[in-house]
Amino acid sequence: MAAITISSSLTSVSPRVFHPHISQNTPTLTLYSRFKPSFSFPSLSFTLRSRRPSLLIVSAVKTLTETELLPISQADSIPADSGVYAVYDSSDELQFVGISRNIAASVSAHVKSVPDLCSSVKVGIVEEPEKAVLTQAWKSWIEEHIKVTGKVPPGNKSGNNTFVKQAPRKKSDIRLTPGRHVELTVPLEELIDRLVKENKVVAFIKGTRSAPLCGFSQRVVGILESQGVDYETMDVLDDEYNHGLREKLKIYSNWPTFPQVFVKGELLGGCDILTSMYENGELSNMLN
Repeated sequence: MAAITISSSLTSVSPRVFHPHISQNTPTLTLYSRFKPSFSFPSLSFTLRSRRPSLLIVSAVKTLTETELLPISQADSIPADSGVYAVYDSSDELQFVGISRNIAASVSAHVKSVPDLCSSVKVGIVEEPEKAVLTQAWKSWIEEHIKVTGKVPPGNKSGNNTFVKQAPRKKSDIRLTPGRHVELTVPLEELIDRLVKENKVVAFIKGTRSAPLCGFSQRVVGILESQGVDYETMDVLDDEYNHGLREKLKIYSNWPTFPQVFVKGELLGGCDILTSMYENGELSNMLN
């Protein structure tokens, strides 16, 4: 789910003046009424520095006041598109403003974790969204709410984790052997098999979870962290404690590249597959 928190000391921001000429390629914000299950977007910080003219994009975003309030009980009315959303309680008090690659899935996750605070939602859809565009849309709604009420939504205050899914503390990476000069009493293939079958999620990556050594491995770690799932990692480049792992694992999984992610004893795939499943919501459903 998208999670953005800000300090309660944030002051309101004056309305911006937008340029009248908007490119045909500029993403716009629209409203929809359809539902697809999926997952949300990772945390973003409040500070925005974009090289693109994001002010043009925000000019197309409906204000928070103008946006229709949708009952969460009518699940089909909540879209599975990317954009900004605002969660209200049963008293129509704004509790949280977030952004997501899939609003329906993010709202669904909030309903499961804090049902008493989730009664209705306002939704703004950003077509072909980028990180800066989503953040600017979120910022405009936050600023509008602060200008009207003088307050930050409770779920967006710094230190309030009610709507923020916390990732588990990082664990140490697994070493498959005591060292390359120690004779194994169990074949390496059997050690790999035990590892993937005895742990729910195992990621064989280049580098460690704290310091991935390739962009694909970093992406995989980032996705797994965002899911809040307990997972194990193993550095396939560690020739001292995981000697021979890379070649043996290629044979075991019948998969030639790294990283490789296993879920419940079965190979899920590499970075591309994991990213696709993350963006369309399949990964969240599988892990939870």
